[in-house]
Amino acid sequence: MTVRIQTADFDVSAEIAGLRRGNAKIGAVASFVGVVRDVNDGDPVAEMTLEHYPGMTEHSIEEIIAQARGRWQVIDALVVHRIGTLRPADQIVLVVVTSGHRGDAFAACEFIMDYLKTRAPFWKKESTAKGERWVDARASDDVAAERWRLKG
Repeated sequence: MTVRIQTADFDVSAEIAGLRRGNAKIGAVASFVGVVRDVNDGDPVAEMTLEHYPGMTEHSIEEIIAQARGRWQVIDALVVHRIGTLRPADQIVLVVVTSGHRGDAFAACEFIMDYLKTRAPFWKKESTAKGERWVDARASDDVAAERWRLKG
């Protein structure tokens, strides 16, 4: 289980290869890459700045991964989340889950991402033609995370 918060970009292929490292027990790899959009709430976005609470953020993400490992047969997991100023089309986050089977890998990857959006302490500020604004949590993200609670 690896969690990294960083300003530098990441190489998806290299990260997945590093997580697999020839482990013959791995039968499935599921991944998600989040990317900065050029429009949000109808306004063009020039850039986005992500802030976090060092130490607390990593611990929060480790807890999310531990919950996923408790629900599904996860061999390993990786979360790389960028902070700092990002522009449209820049990569923000990478979630990779390895498992013996695709169902566990897909479910755990989606669970981790849904919980990252709602429970990890990150703050996003967008720069638009109208000025800077903090991005509020979306109700749709809360709904996505809530479905996992219902599945117990």
